[in-house]
Amino acid sequence: MGRLFGTDGVRGKAGEHPLDVATIRRLGAALVRGVGPTFLSGRDTRESGSWIERELAFGIASQGGSLTSAGIVPTPAVAYLTPRMGYTAGVVISASHNPFEDNGIKVFSGAGEKFTEAREQQVEAIMRDDSWRVPPGDAGAVEQVDYRTEYTNHLTRILQPDERTKGMKVVIDCANGATTTIAPRLFQELGFDVRVIGNAPDGRNINLKCGSTAPELLARTVAESGSRLGIAYDGDGDRAIFVDASGQVVNGDAVMLMCAKQMKAEGRLTGNAVVATVMSNIGLEIALRDAGVGIVRCPVGDKYVMEAMIKGNLSLGGEQSGHVIFSEYLFTGDGLATSLNVLRTMVASGRELADLASELVSYPQVLLNLRVERKVDLAAVPEVAAVMASVESRLAGNGRLLVRYSGTEPLLRVMLEGRDQGEIRRWGEEIIDAVKRHVGASV
Repeated sequence: MGRLFGTDGVRGKAGEHPLDVATIRRLGAALVRGVGPTFLSGRDTRESGSWIERELAFGIASQGGSLTSAGIVPTPAVAYLTPRMGYTAGVVISASHNPFEDNGIKVFSGAGEKFTEAREQQVEAIMRDDSWRVPPGDAGAVEQVDYRTEYTNHLTRILQPDERTKGMKVVIDCANGATTTIAPRLFQELGFDVRVIGNAPDGRNINLKCGSTAPELLARTVAESGSRLGIAYDGDGDRAIFVDASGQVVNGDAVMLMCAKQMKAEGRLTGNAVVATVMSNIGLEIALRDAGVGIVRCPVGDKYVMEAMIKGNLSLGGEQSGHVIFSEYLFTGDGLATSLNVLRTMVASGRELADLASELVSYPQVLLNLRVERKVDLAAVPEVAAVMASVESRLAGNGRLLVRYSGTEPLLRVMLEGRDQGEIRRWGEEIIDAVKRHVGASV
């Protein structure tokens, strides 16, 4: 067995390895052996979610453990509820923004934090141990419990009902996913005039032409309805993308900037720094610097954001894609918490979303890919290293170069940001040409 866990849990096509019945059962059993006996689960709206949950529960029960299902709830609900309801660990059955055929299993510790790589490797080692077996049998029904009120009560602490929000017109896109059971009621209870789209899941339409990866319908709906803003969630509800009153998309970088400045003003920005991944635009770094706020870079993946935030005792971090973590509420991305923090910033500042987002000036970005036969350390190839160093010097603090291999494909990725699109593209092509000449590439 190779690596089971990827950058965001166990992912694959439902019914195929590693999401086949035998592997799911063995994973459940290994979690009991390596973590403890009691688990809380949640899932999104995919048609495969129910049977995967049953098979996972079977594996857990085979080793004397138990799994209780919170039903269809956002990923962060499981992260929040697991420690507060006294479970040993939490599991989420979701493939986030992927199409319905895919699914996945994410695991949270008893503290509500995503499993670290070390914990994932421990569980994989237990699964590889041939000295034990999962006994055969049929998977039965899973115990259900409704914790939605506990989760929404936690969220309403972020944004108390305020006269300035009463009747504010907002459109939310639930991506036909996990937020369908929470978001509409939450926004109504807070007093918003809310219009909901992407709110009719059928097991197969999750993320289909809706949600954070396809905000076009949301943008049109906001503009046509005269709403103040729109919010699009992904399938499992751990990210949010926004559109302003004119339908312009506002991404995670702009959200982190406006929230960092508001949190600094309120004395809530611990460590006076923000964690962002290597993919966040250098415009965020420059705008934070101008605001007197530092930035800590980490690899792509919200679990790496979380780890960097814990290490630096920081209160804000996230990704351009809309995963944003506010550690005073939860140590994982939460689209609903992000929404309420953005609304809090708008209310406190008296400014519209477009005005707040305009303070982020995103620099042009170029991303070039080269298919490679082998992944060579380019720093150890003098001719390539010299070209990369030359490009770095030309960027001179007003741009950024990131050269890395894909974690899942035989690709070299060269990303540049700078003031002039044509210029940085030429510089990126210089690096690609040097790699072709001195390392080679596959056809």
